[in-house]
Amino acid sequence: MEVIEIDYTPRLQAREFHDRTERFAVLVAHRRFGKTVAAVNDLIRDALTIDLPNVRVAYIAPYLSQAKAVAWDYALEFTRDIPQIKVNHSELRIDFLNGARFRLFGADNYNALRGLYFDAVVADEMADFPASAWPTVIRPAIVDRKGRATIIGTPKGKNEFWEMYDYAKNHPDWWCRMFKASETNILDADELKEAKRTMGEDRYEQEFECSFEAAIQGAYYAQEMKTATTDGRVTNVPYDPAVGVTTAWDLGIGDSTAIFFAQYVGQEIRIIDYYESSGVGLDHYAKVLSEKGYHYVEHILPHDVQVKELGTGKSRVETLDALGISDITIAPKLPVDDGIQAARSMIARCWFDEEDCARGIEALRQYRREFDERLKTWRGRPLHDWTSHGADAFRYLAVGKQTRQDWGEPIRRNLRGIA
Repeated sequence: MEVIEIDYTPRLQAREFHDRTERFAVLVAHRRFGKTVAAVNDLIRDALTIDLPNVRVAYIAPYLSQAKAVAWDYALEFTRDIPQIKVNHSELRIDFLNGARFRLFGADNYNALRGLYFDAVVADEMADFPASAWPTVIRPAIVDRKGRATIIGTPKGKNEFWEMYDYAKNHPDWWCRMFKASETNILDADELKEAKRTMGEDRYEQEFECSFEAAIQGAYYAQEMKTATTDGRVTNVPYDPAVGVTTAWDLGIGDSTAIFFAQYVGQEIRIIDYYESSGVGLDHYAKVLSEKGYHYVEHILPHDVQVKELGTGKSRVETLDALGISDITIAPKLPVDDGIQAARSMIARCWFDEEDCARGIEALRQYRREFDERLKTWRGRPLHDWTSHGADAFRYLAVGKQTRQDWGEPIRRNLRGIA
């Protein structure tokens, strides 16, 4: 067998990563650790050594343009001495003499991976992936050939990347490591001190100390949720059968639907539960509500729930009524900024169940403004990502219950009693 040497010397901390034997790996590392270089070289080695015909390996970034900017030059550099490779720049693909293929993809168009198989994949910065990318496309693509999967990145709050890390560190059949800048000694200590001074505590902790707890830059409710946690209002909040439950929904079409469950006790708002799913019909959510066994007194829905669908000629509010969900309140149509302000005010009165509302709580903590990379400024609109669904449902809860004269009254309808 021909021996091929690649001009790559891994850092000491990366050697452990390359020497792993586990099929799955999660690598959480600080900025400038060299995780992309290590991951690309790991994939090249897999392409050359996996003993299967027509090996396929893939590096996947949140965006294809990002994959090209971050990883393509590394892929070209570390394969240049391999004999008889074929480089396809337009497809960001490298073919090897043994039939193996290395290729870059973007999770922004993850459906382009459907129908493909992979023997090894690297998902870089999974915190920025669409929520459905891993479970519906990437993970199934490695099933038939029992491919390897490596998840790498830097924390951005508790999202899918954190869930993978939390799962991996508790399962011995997964390789899992976290590398903080204060521990690796890769970066100059004085440079880190200066970075901390100019970046601020939260951003530094996130980017260099791998903190999943640090506040997200541009987050709308960061301070309010931090105060709720500090005050002990993120805790165990049991359901009180003597008090009715109000739900607030963000209804997605071909996207996630999110529901918050709240009880109003005096001046307290007890957020007792949260549910989110996607790719299912309204009958699924009606069944979920029924199975939870709560006594419901009100369901707050967004204003567009009254729009009739072309396929059925019915609105979703009529469909929900037919499924047994009545006592519906249609939230007033407000500018998003007004709704966000209402939600901010409401959080001060809220108690959150830490376990049953975990994903909803993280959605509120991480819901943030969109950042304009070209102008280097925050835009006036929210970033639409996985946090949007829970944050929108919470916003509807706020505007549906907190009426103000300039908003107009919410439309309250008991559809079984009103034509």
